[in-house]
Amino acid sequence: MGGTRRYRFVALLAALGAASAVAALAGTSAAPASRTAAGKADARIAIAFSMPCSTCASRFEEQDKPDFIKSVDKLNPNIKVIASNAQGSDATQIAQIQNALVNGAKVIVISPLDESTGKAVVLKAAKYHVPVIAYDGLLTGVKIAFYVSFANRKVGALQGKYLVSHLEAGSTVAMINGDQTSTPGVDFKQGALSVLTPAFNSKKLKLGYSVDTPLWNPATATTEMQQALTKLNNDVQGVLAPNDGIAGGVIAALKSQRLDGKVLVTGQDATIAGLQSILLGTQAMTVFKPITLEAAAAAKVAVGLATANKKIIKTVAKTKVNNKAGNVPALLLRPMVVTKANVSVVVKNGGAKWSDICSGLPSSICPGK
Repeated sequence: MGGTRRYRFVALLAALGAASAVAALAGTSAAPASRTAAGKADARIAIAFSMPCSTCASRFEEQDKPDFIKSVDKLNPNIKVIASNAQGSDATQIAQIQNALVNGAKVIVISPLDESTGKAVVLKAAKYHVPVIAYDGLLTGVKIAFYVSFANRKVGALQGKYLVSHLEAGSTVAMINGDQTSTPGVDFKQGALSVLTPAFNSKKLKLGYSVDTPLWNPATATTEMQQALTKLNNDVQGVLAPNDGIAGGVIAALKSQRLDGKVLVTGQDATIAGLQSILLGTQAMTVFKPITLEAAAAAKVAVGLATANKKIIKTVAKTKVNNKAGNVPALLLRPMVVTKANVSVVVKNGGAKWSDICSGLPSSICPGK
């Protein structure tokens, strides 16, 4: 662990301690009658579902959270979900998890803001003897119960392959990557480079610009793309954008130079905005990941663990992934490429409704109208 990351990890552990103290103080200051009422209200088994931020991917609030809650309720309506979103703050995510633990959460399902936050949370949960499920991104260096995600390096490779196969020889590519403090961000970038690096080395394509986007912020991506266009004198034919949020930021910068629709832009998550951009021709593709399947798998394992059914892991896991602390039972789902030609696959798999995708679009470009 590097010096900066080690310092960050120690600071996060200290924050966890502070959050614990605040929670304990809050608990002892409550009146006896209030505690009794709270005890009755919180008698149900609880599962914590913690997402990192809305800027990371709009899908966390629009799809993952409601899908997870719906799946848990279907499996066991007597279990409540303590759902939270850290909105880009390490301290907030830690405090939210601490609050869930104090309030009796039996399982933690978390997509951490970064690896350091994830490690700190797992160590704290262990003190409560609460298992942790890594959701969407692998937690490394700590013991976790289960990991559910998509093959994240495969996602990046699919984006890279699209650019290689659709750009003319000699084309210039800008890489507006995701946050590299998060495991998915690292995996997406490495997956893309596994395909793009050979193309760069052979001169089939040229890497004109590469930058990493903190917190996956679309507004930051717009600024980064503007800087890329300035450096390259607008001579760019393809942009590797790891998700639809960053793609949207990139498209905004391209539009200011009247290059939207002329530059191939990748994406991921098949968001409504991303699918609309594809139909409008300003985004070339997205990588669709059936979130309903991911959320349902996480819910199934979480409900099983919360009700002392540890055998549930064996029925859901299809592989094992080494996270540097052991081999973790895992389910890695298959992502797929979506372009203008097959947007319908998202609708067929429950990822979106035509009414939402076509909202505000001309009927001439929307097959759902």
